[in-house]
Amino acid sequence: MQSINEKQDEIIEEFAGIDDWMDRYGMIIDMGNSLPAIDEKYKTPEHLIDGCQSRVWVNAELTPDNRVEFTADSDAIIVKGIISMLVDVLSGHTPQEILDADLYFIKDIGLQEHLSPTRSNGLVAMVKRLRLYAMAYQAKLDRKPQ
Repeated sequence: MQSINEKQDEIIEEFAGIDDWMDRYGMIIDMGNSLPAIDEKYKTPEHLIDGCQSRVWVNAELTPDNRVEFTADSDAIIVKGIISMLVDVLSGHTPQEILDADLYFIKDIGLQEHLSPTRSNGLVAMVKRLRLYAMAYQAKLDRKPQ
């Protein structure tokens, strides 16, 4: 399994040869199209992310080997691409790895500066929600008897 930083470096590499932002948006949309579908039972208000202009649903589950698996969806194609990158980078890692991660790929591919202010706020809200899931699972693991 790739580390969080290896996944980020892979995304940065994919964007490296593309200077035109219309082409980059196209790539982000393609990433969203490859996002595995979230189970319809998670398309509920409690799985919606506050702070996003479009609707974004996220679910997280702790696997038996204490790794967090995220599933997500959005009704906006660009946002779906953004959440797909976050899911790709963070899924399959321990809660602590997720909490310790510096998500530098967002800045390195120029994403934040090319999003509208509302989308940028939505991106922050998505990262925050994924970290909150990780924090909750880490707290649960910390309470588990050894």
